[in-house]
Parts: sequence; structure tokens; C-alpha cells
Amino acid sequence: MDKFEDLQVFVTVVDEGSFTAASARLDLAKSAISRRVANLEERLGVQLIRRTTRRLNLTDTGRSFYEHSARILADLEEAESAATQAHGELRGLLRVALPLSFGLRHMGPPIADFSRLHPQVEFEFDLNDRRVDLLGEGMDVAIRIGHMADSSLIARRLFTAGTVVCGAPDYFERHGRPERPEELLKHRCLVYGNLADPGTWTYRDTDGSEHQISPQIAMTANNGDFLCAAAVAGLGLVMQPAFIACDAVRRGELSSILTGYAWPATPAYAVYPPARHLSYRVRAFIDFLVDYFSGTPSWDEACYSND
Repeated sequence: MDKFEDLQVFVTVVDEGSFTAASARLDLAKSAISRRVANLEERLGVQLIRRTTRRLNLTDTGRSFYEHSARILADLEEAESAATQAHGELRGLLRVALPLSFGLRHMGPPIADFSRLHPQVEFEFDLNDRRVDLLGEGMDVAIRIGHMADSSLIARRLFTAGTVVCGAPDYFERHGRPERPEELLKHRCLVYGNLADPGTWTYRDTDGSEHQISPQIAMTANNGDFLCAAAVAGLGLVMQPAFIACDAVRRGELSSILTGYAWPATPAYAVYPPARHLSYRVRAFIDFLVDYFSGTPSWDEACYSND
């Protein structure tokens, strides 16, 4: 029996969280996966996984064995990557978590460019606004837009996501165009509900002083694209990332206002789990993104020249 394959099966079961998911990932029958793990436990003379009807739990011995096994497989993968890198070729699977709106709008072109450079790299994407557990879900890298809390993850900054306040021309015709932030108090506003304090908008004036206002809330939603569409329909003014609003601004469906004031800016990072080695393909992908997003983002150019 191949000990390497035993380690691969065991680590995949732990990474995927179930025999069924591991079966799909490795393209092996679930019975074969279960048998390989059972044989491994029998050969070692220890229980590695406690099986229940709902989930799998590692024993203390199983967790230690998993950490060593994962490291061995990572070292082997790194050795293979180094060999192929020497000939300029990257290969293997990259599992990437992306924020939904940003991923749909802005990650297609860089991924296409990277794929043309490295056609042997396969991608698996998770597009979701939830905070993906990279270690628990076996992801290689994630794009995260937001201030980094204390974390064991390693982060490389990609860009700063600026924020704009905008509305539809039809809305301004009916309700007027605010010239100062305090005038927003008289307007219907569309609010992103996933913020810590969605009813409070913060900005800095021309001398750098910070101010807060609490506008009239006409609508709250947890998706920026939905709020953008509502603003295009003339339902109110919206404060949102320029990377969401930019297409509607370019088309003339929205107009950004109050651009002389500094609205919140949020850093965006490529984050990845700490490891003794970072595989060549993950490192190459992150380096590529850092270079791709360098300079002033195109969405900022569209929004901040519109007022």
C-alpha cells in the first residue's frame, strides 16, 4: 500500500471535513476513502478520526499526525513546483476566495491574463461576501477588502478602495444636488447594512477634520450591487465603493457628488495562511495581483472626475 497516497487521502478528508467531499475531490469512491483511513489507523495502531453522524473530529494524535502529514505533502508539492518553475512552468490547483461584487466586476481580466501566462494552473473560486476560513476550508489565498483584524493570516496590500456618494440625474432633478455633506440630512439615502454602524456616514473635510452624519435611511441592504441598482432607479443617494459605482458613473446613470471631501477608504489585501513554504504558484499569483493593481485604480478615475 502506498504510504504517500494514505497521507494524501487522510489530509484531504480533514481538509474537506467529510469522506463524501474528499471522495469528490480525489475522484475516488467513498468506500475506498473510508477504507484507506481505516487501514492507516490500523497500521499506526491509533485512532486518528472520531466519526459521528454529523461531523468528523480529529483526536489529539490525529491532529498532530495531520499537521506532520500536511507539511510533508506541502514539502513535496514545493519540490515539484521548484522543479517546474526552473523551466518557467507553473502547474497545479489554486483555490481562491473572492468578495462577490469585486470578484464579478474586476477579477476576470487579471485571472484571464494570469491563465494565459500559466495555462497549467487550475483555479477553484469561492465568490462570497462571507469571511472564508482559509485554513478550515483549504483555500490558498483570499482577496479581502477591509481593515485587517488581528489575525494569523499573512497579508499583502493590493490597493485602497475609495468610497463615493452618488445619485441618479433624475433624483437630482427632483430633489436637488447636495453641495455640502450636511445637506445629505435632507435626502433619502441607501445604506449598506453589513457595516458596524450603517446609519452613520463618516467623512473628512478639506482641512482633515473628521465629521459624522446620520442621513435619512430610505433603504438598507447587504449587497452593494443591489443598492447601486436602487440608486440608478432614483430611489436615493448611496455611499459605496467606487469599484461598484464606477460602471454606472461611466454610463451616466449615476453621478458622484461631494468629491472634494474624503469619504472612507478601505485597504484591500491578498491574504494567505502562514506556512513554512509558500508554493510557487501562490506566490506568483499574489505577485501578479500586486503588480496588476498598482497605481490608481480605473474605477477611481471614473468616479472622482465626475463631480
